[in-house]
Parts: sequence; C-alpha cells; structure tokens
Amino acid sequence: MSIAALADYTKAQWKAAADKVMKNAPPGLFIDGKHVDALEGGRIASVNPANGRVVAEVAAGSARDVDVAVASALRAFRSGCWSRMAPRDRMAVMYRWAALIEVHAEELAVMETLDMGKPIADVISADLPAVIETIQFMAECIDKIEGSVTNTEWEVMHCVLREPLGVVGAISPWNYPLLMATWKIAPALAAGNTVVLKPAEQSPQSVLKLAELFVEAGGPPGVLNVVNGLGEVAGQALALHNDVAKITFTGSTEVGKLMLQYAGQSNMKKVSLECGGKSPQIFMEDLEDMDRAVEAAYNGIYGNMGEVCNAGSRILVHESIHAEFVDRFVRAGQDAYVPGDPMDPATNMGPLVTHKDQQRVLSMIEEGSREGAQLVFGGSVPAGLESGAYVSPTLFTGVNNQMSIARQEIFGPVASVLMFKNIDEAIAIANDTIYGLAAGIWTRDLNRAMRLVREVQAGTIWVNCFDEGDMTQPFGGYKQSGQARDKCMESLLSYTQSKSAWFRLSGQ
Repeated sequence: MSIAALADYTKAQWKAAADKVMKNAPPGLFIDGKHVDALEGGRIASVNPANGRVVAEVAAGSARDVDVAVASALRAFRSGCWSRMAPRDRMAVMYRWAALIEVHAEELAVMETLDMGKPIADVISADLPAVIETIQFMAECIDKIEGSVTNTEWEVMHCVLREPLGVVGAISPWNYPLLMATWKIAPALAAGNTVVLKPAEQSPQSVLKLAELFVEAGGPPGVLNVVNGLGEVAGQALALHNDVAKITFTGSTEVGKLMLQYAGQSNMKKVSLECGGKSPQIFMEDLEDMDRAVEAAYNGIYGNMGEVCNAGSRILVHESIHAEFVDRFVRAGQDAYVPGDPMDPATNMGPLVTHKDQQRVLSMIEEGSREGAQLVFGGSVPAGLESGAYVSPTLFTGVNNQMSIARQEIFGPVASVLMFKNIDEAIAIANDTIYGLAAGIWTRDLNRAMRLVREVQAGTIWVNCFDEGDMTQPFGGYKQSGQARDKCMESLLSYTQSKSAWFRLSGQ
C-alpha cells in the first residue's frame, strides 16, 4: 500500500490496521539478520500514551545482548560483505530498502503512533516520506565519496583515501522514532559501516521492522542490528564497548555528556551528539506578514506536541508589535491544535510520550505561573482525555529569560513570549542559554537579518520561515546542543576516516 493511498484511510480503517499489525509485531531484538529473544529474558512494555494501555511487550536487551550484536556487526564489517561491496551495488540495496518502507508504510505508521502518540496523519504526511528521502539521499551519495591526490614532488604520489570507521553504535530518541534513527543509520551504512542501533525504550517497534526490511532488501545479516533496552543498561554498554568505533546519540544534554565520558573510559571512540534546545524565534517590528509569522510561531512550538529538540519555544517579539502579535497568536493559535485520538486522521495533536512526561510538563507550567508569567491559555489536561498523557497547547506571556520556562527544555506544547526593545537586546536574550540548536529570524531588512544570522549562536537559522529545509541542509547545534551534523553530505563523511598514503616512486 502506497503512502499516498494511506492518506485516505478513515479512523475505522486505522483501528483495523492497528489490530492486525500488533498481532504480528516483532517481540525480540534484531541481531545477525533475525529476530532473537534477549539472553536474560528481559521485557519492556510498550504503552499507548493515548490511553495508558499496554499494546505489546518487547525484549529488553542487556550488556550481553549488546556484546552479541557488536560481535555480529564486527564480523560483518571485517568480512567485507558490505564495506567492500561495489558502491553501485550498495546503492541498489538502499534504494530497495526505501521502496520496501513505502510498501510497509501502514505497518510502520501504526507502530509509530501506538508507541509514542504521534498523530497518524503526521506519520503519513511527514515522517515516513522523510525517512524514505533520507535513505535515498544517502544512497545517492555513496559513489560521491571522494579521496584526493595532492600536488607533491615529482617522485612522490600522495593519496588521501576515505574509509568507513567500522562498527557504529547509534542511540536514537523516541520523538521521531523512525526518522531520527534513519538520520543516523542511513549515512553510517552508506559510508560502508555496520551498525548496532539502540532505540529509545519508549518506541522500539518501528525500527525493529526497519532493520528487518533492510535484510529483505538484500542487506547482509549483521550489517544492521537493533538492541532494545534501557538507556542505563543497553545504551551504556554500547557506548562503553571497545569494538564500537563511533557512538552517535540524539537525546538530552545530560545523557550526551555521559556519552563523552563513556568514550573516554573505553577506546576514545568518536562521538556525535545532537542534544537539547531552547530555540528562539525573533520577530522584529518590520516583519512583512504578521499572520504568516504568527502561524510559524505556534506551529513551531505546538507541532509534534512540542516534543521537538529545535522547537521554537522562546518567542521574542519587539515591544512595538507585542500586543498585536499576542492577540493574533491567541485568536489563531489557541485552537489550531486540538488534542485527540492519534489514530484518527483528523487529529493534529496527540498525547505526550508517557504519563511521567505529562506530569513533568504540567509541573513546569505550574512553576511558570509561580514565577510570575501570565498563563494566557492551556496549562491543563484536555477534558475527556484524562486517561491519556495529554497536555493542552499552552501560552505564557510576561516571561523573562531568567524564568525556568524560558531556560529549561520543556519538551511539550508550552510557548513563552518574551518582549525586547531593540536588536541588541534580542541577540542578548537569544544567546542567554546553554543551548544553540536553532533559531528563527523575521525581518524585511537584509542588513538586520545578516547581523542576526552572524550573532545568534545556533547551528541552524531560518529567516522569514521556521523548520524548513531539505537533505542538503546540515542539522545540528552549538554549545550544549551538541556538535553533530545530521542530514547532508557532511553527515555521511562524519562516518568515515581519512587515510594518507605516501608513495615514494623509483627515480626516472
């Protein structure tokens, strides 16, 4: 079934699909090309955050399972079955893999939605197409990896080669289970590495199917392995493993710092981190279209339930347009996202990923009110959805940058409006954070835009738009948002290492 056809599914059709899919959901780990049980028999319950019900139990891997998976990946790498495969042949496998994802889109979408509460319409319209695009882009890059021959003395030839690293350990988050995993494993595989993926324990099911489809597409067994498990068990074991050449992680800044420690405690493996964010959107007084800007503001924080590392959670508005901006935000944004059943294609806001996360977000909203911010709307559990992990879209005004809601990453649908007087103050507020993942800038003045682009400390900046881009765009942050760059050719090259070969030729 094509993704386009799935866009016409009704709620009843998705419910029927869910019943069918979950009866056949893979319960185990995926190691050496097949599903296997955890050696110590551990289990993780997959809970539907929309209603709190357990929909499946999957294996919980231990350090022993990580050892087995890494050994499988290392054997596959050393055998050359993937790393030495002709580039065009490796490309063909990845193209077939992308095609199979579309064939199995119904199954993957159901797993994604039941695991983490993402609206099924978002999975179909955005996530799955982006997963396919990522794999196809990285496949296209395979035969574009180039070395060089430098200009040397006459009797010397000097080559610089690019080679895969070996076994890559990848740890992916739950907010985009398939897409964030694919941002890691697709470039790693395209570069010729083998991979052991540890998905977030909240959302392991869809990536298990993803690995199965890789083998079905012709990927050799052992090249892509998946070990579900707790971060402090399986994730730690993977990051400490001496046969892992690189660990790539997306998640909290706190855990990202642990990854750096684990690399130092083990084999000094390479580390790529994409961590937290507290992204500002700066709305100057000369912005061209306020309605479009306001729409970008509420989409930038309420999309995906606010569970986005680059969410535009700090809305910086010039004092001269502040009142009108807030008024339009309330009128247009208050009901733009309506929480509901994520299996209903009409729903555009699902629950948060767990009830624990729901309580954490509600606590931060209470803290914002205690600190003196004005709660304009939201801040509670939507009526009729009390059994799920829902939080209503929330807006605070009267926020200053010292308040907890302006400094801490909430990872929920909570927007904070901060007022500024001039461009210098806007820059100071925007940069007054440990994070530096992304930012938005809204102005008609090119000189002002260029100054903001140069002085705002963020790895990705959008001008007169927010959260746009394609696969050529590096995605990653400054400061404690990490140092990785996902997507793009630069990402693929980060999974390679250079080798210098200096040839002394016989004299002529």
